[in-house]
Amino acid sequence: MAIPATQIRRGMVIVFEGQPCRVIEFRHHTPGNLRAMVQAKLKNLRSGSSFEHRFRAADSIDPASMETHDLEFLYQGGDTYHFMNVENYDQLEMDEEALGDNAQWMQPGMKIQAEYYDGRPVGIKLPNSLVLEVVDTAPVMKTATKTASTKPAKLENGVTINVPEFVGTGDKVKVNPSTGEYQERAKD
Repeated sequence: MAIPATQIRRGMVIVFEGQPCRVIEFRHHTPGNLRAMVQAKLKNLRSGSSFEHRFRAADSIDPASMETHDLEFLYQGGDTYHFMNVENYDQLEMDEEALGDNAQWMQPGMKIQAEYYDGRPVGIKLPNSLVLEVVDTAPVMKTATKTASTKPAKLENGVTINVPEFVGTGDKVKVNPSTGEYQERAKD
């Protein structure tokens, strides 16, 4: 069911030139005595490329019919990641390119949500926070406070993030996987 271009919203997935595209940003614009338009920044969910497009207010847009399924990450083989659908126990594979930046955060047993378009997964949503162990960082400073400077720390999955000076090797930390930022020291 088509909707007018003026109803585009951030996060919405639309079908643009036969491809599912997520609206990253949009701006409704009415320049002087000209016709209204919607300037939108879109991201192609299949290729991962971002681009801008200007829709006329009278244009009609098709929202993509997306399905969401809960998946559990099983294991990685080369650059292929293997998942199990927790609803029907079907197993599926996604390559590193389909996962994008999310691939580095995958851990066996992790539960994620996958968005499907035409029966194929096109994107995943990670949990809001992950608890990971720091495997390598500079020694703890005795005078460190929460507002002090940060230092790089390598996590058990190989990702390096910045942590406060009081975090040491062996500590478990909460990390936001979508931004790669330290949240807090994990409570045991």
